[in-house]
Amino acid sequence: MTPFPEGFLWGASTAAHQIEGNNTNSDWWHKEHDGLSRVREPSLDAADSYHRWREDMDLLAGLGFTDYRFSVEWARIEPARGHFSRAELAHYRRMVEGAAERGLRPLVTLHHFTVPRWFEEGGGWTAPDAVELFARYVAATVPVIADGVGHVCTINEPNMIAVMAGAAKRGDAGFPPAGLPNPDEETTRVLIAAHRAAVKEIKAAAPGVRVGWTVANQVYQALPGAEEVTAAYRRPREDVFIEAARDDDWIGVQSYTRTRIGPDGPVPAPDDAERTLTNWEYYPRAVGYALRHTADVSGGVPMIVTENGIATADDSRRVDYYAEALEEVAAALDAGLDVRGYLAWSALDNYEWGSYEPTFGLISVDPATFARTPKPSAVWLGDLGFRRELPRL
Repeated sequence: MTPFPEGFLWGASTAAHQIEGNNTNSDWWHKEHDGLSRVREPSLDAADSYHRWREDMDLLAGLGFTDYRFSVEWARIEPARGHFSRAELAHYRRMVEGAAERGLRPLVTLHHFTVPRWFEEGGGWTAPDAVELFARYVAATVPVIADGVGHVCTINEPNMIAVMAGAAKRGDAGFPPAGLPNPDEETTRVLIAAHRAAVKEIKAAAPGVRVGWTVANQVYQALPGAEEVTAAYRRPREDVFIEAARDDDWIGVQSYTRTRIGPDGPVPAPDDAERTLTNWEYYPRAVGYALRHTADVSGGVPMIVTENGIATADDSRRVDYYAEALEEVAAALDAGLDVRGYLAWSALDNYEWGSYEPTFGLISVDPATFARTPKPSAVWLGDLGFRRELPRL
């Protein structure tokens, strides 16, 4: 077993739209109900965590976790342009205080894919005033995050936002069987500018808060003879976003599987590969590759694994996945990489952007009663927190 470094973050992650329910002023809620976006099923009440966050935190703390990553919802805080809800700001402040009362350190994400509907209808991230509007929203959240929050994530997976923006501009019906579409260059530039503006706002008001953002690591692996193709493919989809974090306090590493690249581009996983409920290749070693690549590209910015997990109905495979993934984290620490924490995705079975079918959660949620039931994987992972050790196989 590898001891946790001092102060190591040990927890689980969630996102507001995926667990809170009834996020009616958001762009995603509109997509779920407009009849045009081909969303398989709407989020509706989700896991009702807007009302049940205390129970969720009680469970996590009782299981042995010391950290909880959750997001605040821009569409709730600013439901109409220029109108900031004091009630919603107070709600999220109560969550921060509630986490501290339970011995949980909150890592707060300010943007996790969803935006207010008015922002999207005004042009979204490519509107002329997008950076200004985001910075104004971030400034409004200062009463939530200035006290009792050690880490803040400005924007979750900006590379995926740029990829989805590029697909939308081209009218792509869906993602290819392997790899990602080209990201939109304008959206990439704006997101980097928005991140830097957000960092400036937070540091001006709360200089002690450590600020960063998270990047979706696809773990691009070059097949023989495809090294240059892989580097060219990876750069706009990942590396430019990692490089943008070089002056940050930390960067979030998020990985689930790998993408193999051949001379002609992405190559599907082998036919005999084990697949998860998201149809991704079962590949728990991904997080080790992601950590090493992020450390190399960022120049050694402190890293936190802010998402890592598996969508499966077989909880024993979830334990297997985490055991192998955590061996990679332990190896990274042993190799001297600056890894500051590990947060599993996700704390709860939740709404996975169009469907409830992919179950990533450590805790199951009854869709009718909202009863929470920790899975054996939650007990196993939480026990490592009590012991403060990472497994070595």
